[in-house]
Amino acid sequence: MHNVTPINQYPKFWAECYGTAPFLPTSRKEMEQLGWDSCDIIIVTGDAYVDHPSFGMAIIGRLLESQGFRVGIIAQPKWDNKDAFMKLGKPNLFFGITAGNMDSMINRYTSDKKLRHDDAYTPNNEGGKRPDRAVLVYSQRCREAFKDTPIVLGGIEASLRRLAHYDYWSDKVRRSVLFDAKGDILLFGNAERALVEVAHRLANGEDVKTMTNIRGTAVNLPAEPEGFKIIDSSRIEKPSQAVFVPQNPYETEEQCESNKADAKEDKPQVITVRPSRHDAKTTAVRLPPFEKLNNDRILYAHASRVMHLETNPYSGRALIQRHGDRELWVNQAPIPLTTEEMDFVFDLPFARVPHPMYGKAKIPAYDMIKTSVNIMRGCFGGCSFCSITEHEGRIIQNRSKESILNELEEIRDKVPGFTGTISDLGGPTANMYRLGCSVPKAEATCRRPSCVFPKICEKLNTDHKHTIDLYREARKVKGVKKVLIASGVRYDLAIESPEYVRELVTHHVGGYLKIAPEHTEKGPLDLMMKPGMGTYDRFKTMFEKYSQEAGKKQYLIPYFISAHPGTEDEDMLNLALWLKKNNFECDQVQNFYPSPMCNATSMYYSETNPLKRVKYKKREDVPVAKGERQRRLHKALLRYHDPKNWKLIREALINMGKKHLIGDKPNCLVPEEDLDAQTPAERRQTGRHGAKRFATKHTKGQFDGDPRTSNNNHRNGNAHSEKPTSSGKKNGVRNGYSNGKPNNNGKPSNNGKPNGNKPSANKSSGSGPKRKPKHR
Repeated sequence: MHNVTPINQYPKFWAECYGTAPFLPTSRKEMEQLGWDSCDIIIVTGDAYVDHPSFGMAIIGRLLESQGFRVGIIAQPKWDNKDAFMKLGKPNLFFGITAGNMDSMINRYTSDKKLRHDDAYTPNNEGGKRPDRAVLVYSQRCREAFKDTPIVLGGIEASLRRLAHYDYWSDKVRRSVLFDAKGDILLFGNAERALVEVAHRLANGEDVKTMTNIRGTAVNLPAEPEGFKIIDSSRIEKPSQAVFVPQNPYETEEQCESNKADAKEDKPQVITVRPSRHDAKTTAVRLPPFEKLNNDRILYAHASRVMHLETNPYSGRALIQRHGDRELWVNQAPIPLTTEEMDFVFDLPFARVPHPMYGKAKIPAYDMIKTSVNIMRGCFGGCSFCSITEHEGRIIQNRSKESILNELEEIRDKVPGFTGTISDLGGPTANMYRLGCSVPKAEATCRRPSCVFPKICEKLNTDHKHTIDLYREARKVKGVKKVLIASGVRYDLAIESPEYVRELVTHHVGGYLKIAPEHTEKGPLDLMMKPGMGTYDRFKTMFEKYSQEAGKKQYLIPYFISAHPGTEDEDMLNLALWLKKNNFECDQVQNFYPSPMCNATSMYYSETNPLKRVKYKKREDVPVAKGERQRRLHKALLRYHDPKNWKLIREALINMGKKHLIGDKPNCLVPEEDLDAQTPAERRQTGRHGAKRFATKHTKGQFDGDPRTSNNNHRNGNAHSEKPTSSGKKNGVRNGYSNGKPNNNGKPSNNGKPNGNKPSANKSSGSGPKRKPKHR
């Protein structure tokens, strides 16, 4: 369909004669040991250097090395001066700048804008090893060090800030990071295809300023490029009635023409064939300029909507946006990698361990994923709080089964201390492997933001046979004793394949399976583009049925988002009541985090709904919890059981006219004020005061007993894994959530009353991997 050169078929650069480095060099001494006099490309990253395919700098570095280039790494440099950026000398081709696997602002600050004091991507979890807005700072220092060397921006931070964007931390719209960082070119998405092309063209002597037409890149231009018809975005959805206008390109197809079985045959009519005014190859969409977006929230929502509807790599068009007297030109999205290309990338010679310079220091992010395998990329879920589609794309890019099984053997042979447990086979989601549109022509033209909302598209292939077969083959690999699934399970897809649920529950759940209904109320769920609780209940029924058949006591742990746009106090109250009714306590709680570019962030800033046509009049306003007190209340309601929150919740209940929910009756949410004086043990009525803790309700057929002593005793990782990906992004940049956990490990006592100690939120039940929440 598109004439692109596979990334594994470029002619090798002359420096391939140096062969493969055991680790990409991080010092002059290492370069000398390899016989190098200089580096062709130097990658500057905000993460510690881990030579593993889940870390962006490793994927990028090894890929460029496979093309014959000499690649050096400057990891977490001191940024107060240029010295650390000069230690490998001047690169022959370019500096590659990435903030790391996370946006540096999300890495450094909580959703309440408080400074974090830890960093999972740094040795010994030490915070403060990367600057705020790392892409900007690193680019400035590289420019100071070697003024004329091209600077190529990439990774998650650059990718999601490629256009004018709302910045939560400064509470304003900022320019494209390409302008602020003064980079020469920006690569967005996973970017292997664009990266290889840029590197080879620079190696062939081409000036970076001439590279204006590479898919998956954004460039700074003095004027509109020639050969394109520019369409103003503000007129696309407001056509004039006096002239011919083609079909609205932003309408979503409700029913495929081929599926209309009962359609009546129309009489032949004379038609006039008109050429399309919206050919992606020759047209581009002009977004409102940065200066206007900075002062008009409704216009910002419109621009966000247009950008999201132009993400299809086959029919999406280039975007152009004015910044002062310059033009930001964003080329079409990159063509997804084929299975052969995905295998090529993941089969590169990774050492699979941190660089030796870190000694025995622990890098928590590596410990989380060192025995996990990334089987695919992309997500067609389209959740509005998630940026996966904007970064990795909506079309799933799959590895072959053979490549995945080979990686399992590599883990067995290379990872120090491997115990036989694979912590995850997944990606952005656990169960989208080899799923996708069954009609290629429809996929190439589709502009729907989600393939599964408001209902699963009729064209979507939901057959999980490839995933089931992969799980079964993985269990047969010699030396592998247990394969856990820690990536998020899309339960709305899973219930379409009962055999998959049976396979998952019987063999791959470590006692707890974490899934993400996100909320219980229709209003917030619709704005999140998530299914209703009826789908959760169906999955829960299947999960409990197959757990019982397998003879295992296993539990679902639901995750929820607090203070998401569209959520009112009443919605959070109903969620809290649902949690209490179902005997869940949320230990890990975080408010919605407005990360750049996602739809929910546009809702947060504009207070309108960009999922529908945006209008100044008769628009759909969205309630947003912005004030500190209201955000604290929403967070507190998810932890209704914490005495520290009772005062705030009581005040809110009184203001809402819900005073009847205060007291010691079973249907009350929080106790009366005088109970605050009691000790925690007295309030819980544990120890000498007896045990009356909540326990999770389960089907009658499941046995009593501690899940930690069941046969399947590895606690499953978070439903949304925090696995880093190749382009500097965690699979899924999730924007604030909490996990509801059964009280008391869900273990009923002999007399039917709950008893025992509540498990810690941060400890695993058994030998499964410890995972922490993921921002999606």
